[in-house]
Amino acid sequence: MQRYSFAIFFSLVMSAMVVAQTPSTKLYVFDMGMRDSMLMLTNPRFLSHFNPDGYNNQPYWDGEQVLYASVQMPGDEQPDIYRFDLGNRTRQQLTDTDAGEYSPKIQIAGADRFTAVRQEYVGSDTVLRLWDFPADLSENGRPVFTSMSNIGYYEWLNPSQLALYLVENPGRIVLSAAGDGATPRTLATSTGRTFTRMSNGNLVYVDKSVTPWRLMQKNLYRLEEDAQPIAELPDGTEDFVLLRDGSYLTGRGSKLYRLFPNRDGGWQLVADLNYYGLQDITRMALSRDGRLALVAE
Repeated sequence: MQRYSFAIFFSLVMSAMVVAQTPSTKLYVFDMGMRDSMLMLTNPRFLSHFNPDGYNNQPYWDGEQVLYASVQMPGDEQPDIYRFDLGNRTRQQLTDTDAGEYSPKIQIAGADRFTAVRQEYVGSDTVLRLWDFPADLSENGRPVFTSMSNIGYYEWLNPSQLALYLVENPGRIVLSAAGDGATPRTLATSTGRTFTRMSNGNLVYVDKSVTPWRLMQKNLYRLEEDAQPIAELPDGTEDFVLLRDGSYLTGRGSKLYRLFPNRDGGWQLVADLNYYGLQDITRMALSRDGRLALVAE
């Protein structure tokens, strides 16, 4: 494990570069807090300063650590999973394969294992499967499902059940038990890639079958009931995080917007990160103590 110093990203030159199949994306962390009822973002850190022209994406918080997918430049073509420890400012590579790994998450059953989507090559076909790995890297991991593929994104709902985004045309979200022999149940079709569990147990996701796209919630305890709309999204946005106060945060261009459902005024501007040179905000992840990790160009 190597030690790296943090870099305040407004002192660096931002670059745009596309290599192989992965775009140049950068990973940042902000502290979030309240001031006079306003949401404030402070203390910016540029986490991927050691790989400024590479692909750094799909962050996930595990305490003081951020797991993410990254293509290290030059030469690599597929992403591996890395872990950045904000406490001691170190990074560690967790996977190193010819296949590509994406979307890391810690298993709900315990922090001793993590999962990631692996892009495997079987002859001329590309297969997307969900894999399970030990956090101590003591063995090479195993598929969560050996027969189910086309898994692009996922959310652990409990230690034995997941919501899965299947990469199809159109994409859909299904509910499935872990392991082989499970029969997935479709929850929604024509959906976005971002979805999460709400405090009431419902699943919130993006409905892309309508224009503008909109946030929806599905009761996972009453699957026979129709999903209910929450709010329309700003044009072209499909990534969001759900804050602990029940509000939503999304990014469009260089700007972050916040929404309290069922309140007047709609989406409200929180911050314009163009001040730091950030553009095209996409993926976001919120830590338990209120820090925000986000991906931008």
